[in-house]
Amino acid sequence: MKNKKWRALLFYWGMLLFALTGCQKMDTDTRLVLTTGFGRDEIFRIESMSCTLPEVMVYLVNTQDQYESVYGKKIWETELNGVTLEESIKDTVLAQLAQVKTMNLLAEQYHVFLSDSELQTAREAAAAYFGSLNEEEKKAMQATEEIIEGLYEEFALANKVYEYIIKDINPEISDDEARTITVRYILIKTSDTDGAGRRVEYSEDAKRDAKERAKELLNLAREEGSDFEELVLQYSEGEKGTYSFGKGETEQAFEDAAFNLETDEISDIVETENGYNIIKCLSTFNREETDANKIKIVEKRKREVFGQEYDAFVTSLARTLNEELWSTVSFVENDEVKTKDFFDVYNQFFS
Repeated sequence: MKNKKWRALLFYWGMLLFALTGCQKMDTDTRLVLTTGFGRDEIFRIESMSCTLPEVMVYLVNTQDQYESVYGKKIWETELNGVTLEESIKDTVLAQLAQVKTMNLLAEQYHVFLSDSELQTAREAAAAYFGSLNEEEKKAMQATEEIIEGLYEEFALANKVYEYIIKDINPEISDDEARTITVRYILIKTSDTDGAGRRVEYSEDAKRDAKERAKELLNLAREEGSDFEELVLQYSEGEKGTYSFGKGETEQAFEDAAFNLETDEISDIVETENGYNIIKCLSTFNREETDANKIKIVEKRKREVFGQEYDAFVTSLARTLNEELWSTVSFVENDEVKTKDFFDVYNQFFS
């Protein structure tokens, strides 16, 4: 996506799917209101915010056609743990809309509103997108230009409140905090995984044997003229290539040992959850990867700060789902329906 805010919000959607599916499965921290008073096209309600069937269909049809344009229609034959991809996409769309609606409520709390110029931009974007639709697409989504405009306004406001909440985060990250190093290491395992992916510890005798092999390899690695890369390729039971990482990205014992090495220095034996490691530092500082890591650190901080505010807010909300209507929602099987540009148009006008 071109728009940075859209990318950030999309990522956060992925992080919050379980929190937001309260529209389907009400958790114990959510105040549940039992009601049958839904409007004819009302899919769900979150406090004063309502989501209608046409709004759901705009998101769903665009998402469906985005997938089909890349993977073809056969993609919908995919299942994971007995759940079809169509059902998964439906749940994701529901979660996306639930978050946008919730963030609009959050905007009210912070007194964040769209300016006149932003409202005008939403009108122009809606006119552009609606004008691109053929009659079959309008019929499939049950969409009007007014509905599209409302969706763009809500999405823009969700982005605006996100930016408001994270506005005080310091984007300056030091080289030391973001420093990324590159190593190569030999791993002698002390555990394995069974057929179900469960971790199985070696016996004490096997662990002692592994420790002795690690000692022998450490001596070989420190011999003059020794080729560490060759030892890795021949004896390591872990990754064979180089490994670049920053602080907080790997097991603490491995990180501490690696970050205390100078270039070309070899560590003592380092015990981790996976086994015994012998680490050789190839580079104590990688400028390109360190700069990239700075961006990741800032984005992580933004998600954490926003997540704290959002999570505290969302648990107090009453959410209800019109299960009868929701059960009737499905993909559109019509070759004339090919619209997939709803979010691209948003990006063009709001970037």
